[in-house]
Amino acid sequence: MAMETFLNTFRFCTNNSSKLYNIPTKHLQFPSFLAPRNFNSSIGKLYTNGLFVNSSSSFDSSTQETPSQKLAILLEVEGVLMDVDRLGNCQAFNAAFRKLGLDCANWSQPVYQDLVKKSMGDEERMLVLFFNRIGWPTSLPTSEKETFMKSVLREKKIALDELVVSKTLPLRPGVEEFIDEACEEGVPLVMLTAYCRSGEKQVRSIIEKLGNDKMAKIKIIGIEEVKQSSYGQLVFGEGVGSDLGEQLAKEARKAVSAEEQRIAKEVASILKLTVDIDTTSSEGLQNVVAAVRAGAEYANVPLHNCVLVSGSLSGVAGAERIGMPCIVVRSSLTARAEFPGAKAIMDGFGGADLSISRLRQILGS
Repeated sequence: MAMETFLNTFRFCTNNSSKLYNIPTKHLQFPSFLAPRNFNSSIGKLYTNGLFVNSSSSFDSSTQETPSQKLAILLEVEGVLMDVDRLGNCQAFNAAFRKLGLDCANWSQPVYQDLVKKSMGDEERMLVLFFNRIGWPTSLPTSEKETFMKSVLREKKIALDELVVSKTLPLRPGVEEFIDEACEEGVPLVMLTAYCRSGEKQVRSIIEKLGNDKMAKIKIIGIEEVKQSSYGQLVFGEGVGSDLGEQLAKEARKAVSAEEQRIAKEVASILKLTVDIDTTSSEGLQNVVAAVRAGAEYANVPLHNCVLVSGSLSGVAGAERIGMPCIVVRSSLTARAEFPGAKAIMDGFGGADLSISRLRQILGS
């Protein structure tokens, strides 16, 4: 029948934005799609031509926001709770050099910062710049330079993981007071570990530095929690068949993202301007969006009444994509970065920087 081949619209909606993708309904298998396995109908509402995902709560009634407050805070960990790059990266590189017997390599903090600046934070590029400057190990064939660098970065990651889980590296000044203030006001706190650079194990060890009392008052959203959320079940396939319609939707998102970046670069070239183009992959951005949505869902607060405290470009991009306000806390890694999508940019916690009262002022402005 002709009606079976018409194009229907599949729309993920937020209060502030929506994107439309046309997908042939004959490929979507609506009965199974609309009732995925383990889908909790109490935390999601399905409509004929789209999906509006409400939030669900993992907090007990003592920590829920009153209707008048309606605020939840989602926090990234790397760069926000702890400035891992400033405190640990240089030490970890030097530990890796020692482990590999590279006595000629020992980075001081100024040397490390200079390499970060010149390489834009690309660690392989940092190694290339450094060894081009002082000379590569004489016993290293040119064809094995890439393997050599991978071994250095592998040992560096191991050393950094050990540093983070130890008691050597402290949390950022003022962050514990910020968390205490939020808890005293009954504001739900959610820590996002699902899209961290360093891996969930390392990031969770940072959160553990808060102590058991504070950890009991927050919710940690990792990969598993995202998959179990109602949005995660729909996006990542828990109970949803991977059919042609889903593949078309993914390809449509990729095409839209690529076209947006192409146009932005073209306009920048015409105007002779230097602009920061978001190079976050569509898959990476999807993971950020899913984690942020899951955070709001577990906090039981609407997206637009949540705020993401971020230290990454990807976090800001994900929050902006779904209309969630975002505040940036700079770290050594993002000291020179631009965040045009953020509501405010802070250098830390407490004082003239980020506090709960300051956050409310920003959101109310």
